[in-house]
Amino acid sequence: MRKFILFLLLLALGIAGWIAYTLYAPYRGFEAPGVFVDIPKGASERSIARLLASQGAVRNEWTFLLLCRYHSRRRPEAGEYYFTSPESAFQVFDTLAAGKVYEISVTIPEGFNSFQIGSLLEEKGFTTRDEFVEATHNTSNIRDIAPGAPTVEGFLFPATYQFPRHVTPQQIISAMTDHFRQEWSALAAANPVTDGRTTLQIVTLASLVESETPKVEERPIIAGVFMNRLRRNMPLGCDPTVVYALEKVGHYSGILTVADLRVDSPYNTYRFAGLPPGPIANPGDTSLRAALQPAAVAYLYFVADTEGGHLFGKTLEEHNRNVARYHRLLAQKSIRSPSVPQEQKRP
Repeated sequence: MRKFILFLLLLALGIAGWIAYTLYAPYRGFEAPGVFVDIPKGASERSIARLLASQGAVRNEWTFLLLCRYHSRRRPEAGEYYFTSPESAFQVFDTLAAGKVYEISVTIPEGFNSFQIGSLLEEKGFTTRDEFVEATHNTSNIRDIAPGAPTVEGFLFPATYQFPRHVTPQQIISAMTDHFRQEWSALAAANPVTDGRTTLQIVTLASLVESETPKVEERPIIAGVFMNRLRRNMPLGCDPTVVYALEKVGHYSGILTVADLRVDSPYNTYRFAGLPPGPIANPGDTSLRAALQPAAVAYLYFVADTEGGHLFGKTLEEHNRNVARYHRLLAQKSIRSPSVPQEQKRP
């Protein structure tokens, strides 16, 4: 009888030791560099344990199931996970229970338009450029704050995002427009608009400002110049709007020509006075703030200064002097004059 009891005791100890080993000892049953495990929504704990064991992420499905049952208040979250190194069953469980799904980081620079964002997302493997651009025509995410917007262009807030591998274009857009709402709420509250402009008009102006200058300190001034032109019903003469018009129809060659300035598009601010139908890029917070509160300046013109900034003029005569100065600066730097320099902008 004693031998039998000893046998049972040793057996229990052996089973306990084996269970402890399967739970605590790091395990890697997959080949380098790693393995993706996709946990479906609504999957049972048993099916999750079986899936993890079959993919080599845990040593034994039954002991992992016991672990799940023991931690009944914490449940593995659905999503795709990526395992690269040996981990204990406890570590795997903690990863799933915390929902640490595999995500890819992508940074959207300020001033990128939907075409550039689409190309960047395609490079990252999320979607194709065309699929993303097509998805931007669904404006349901911003219809309440910008009911007249032709697309979600301008409302895709530039920032760093984390997306799973199998994210859809609409999910990406939702994340970016949600971020815009957060930023816009704070900016609009701190910079109340008193001139009756709509959110769409302000964001459109901000996109022009963002596209015209990289200098933060110039953005309120550029916004002020554009507002002055709008009040006088003068064409804005903004080169980036023409580029955008050409990009929309796939005709932009990378160089803006004089002939391009005649393109028949409502986005062409050389041919049509007023703001374009919608934003031409996705502005950051500094450009949005500048559009909310343009500087009170008397300028109507600006031209590049060859240093990344601009020279501003109140009159056409002053502007022409700035143009001449621009050419002198170009000559001094031995820089070839662009095909359509900003000094060609006229009211």
